[in-house]
Amino acid sequence: MDLAISLSALVLLSPLLAVVAVLSRIFLGRGIVFRQLRGGHGGQSFELFKLRSMTNARSSEGILLPDHERSHWWGRVLRRTSIDELPGLLNVVRGEMSIVGPRPFLAVYLERYDEHQAQRHRLRPGLTGLAQVEGRNLLQWDERFELDNRYIDELSLREDLRLITATIRQVLSGRGADGVAHTTEFLGHRSS
Repeated sequence: MDLAISLSALVLLSPLLAVVAVLSRIFLGRGIVFRQLRGGHGGQSFELFKLRSMTNARSSEGILLPDHERSHWWGRVLRRTSIDELPGLLNVVRGEMSIVGPRPFLAVYLERYDEHQAQRHRLRPGLTGLAQVEGRNLLQWDERFELDNRYIDELSLREDLRLITATIRQVLSGRGADGVAHTTEFLGHRSS
């Protein structure tokens, strides 16, 4: 089902992706796709694809400027509408992700999880999940882990369909797209 949905979505959204790619090239410069190592099923790393949402502005020494200095209105539009996540459909086609599941966090976090937090890797990560529907980046880290584990424990097709529908509403509202966890690093504190 993941493969059928993701392939269909890529075909249907290809005109939108083409327009977004051109606009991203104009507003943000070269390098339209952003790749980042994320933690996947079984704790294995994979390369997540997203649309780049920041400029490549560098200091006079050639060092990449901090995120807030590379931020651009076009990138904020991409993040608020979650259009920057659409290349993740390629990760679904490649079998690295599902449509629904725990969102993949940075691969460097893999060694920071306690046993409870690491349970999220029992499934393939998803483009959307319970934590995205319940607050996206407005949630604290412990809340995200709890929701991911609850999703895993209550896994069902009915719940996946509910989450897909709720995600569409969440994306249209833009709620939680620019919250605190977006910029806060997970340092490995223990959940209670």
